[in-house]
Amino acid sequence: MANDEKMSRQEAGRKGGEATSKNHDKEFFREIGQKGGKATSNNHNKDFYQEIGQKGGEATSDSHGKSFYKEIGEKGGKARKDNN
Repeated sequence: MANDEKMSRQEAGRKGGEATSKNHDKEFFREIGQKGGKATSNNHNKDFYQEIGQKGGEATSDSHGKSFYKEIGEKGGKARKDNN
């Protein structure tokens, strides 16, 4: 890419992510994930989690058909049976 061409935000994010993953191990990502989870938990209440859960459920429902739910239900039932 020439110096006068601008990199897209998507391309910059991809390159930054690749560089970060090369420079850090799984422990680093586990730690920052925990810190982010704690910060989110400290900054939001039950309503926030209910809202994002609802949105996620609706998005999943919109993008998957009945066969998806049948399959995951069967997997969950089998896993439960195998654990008892």
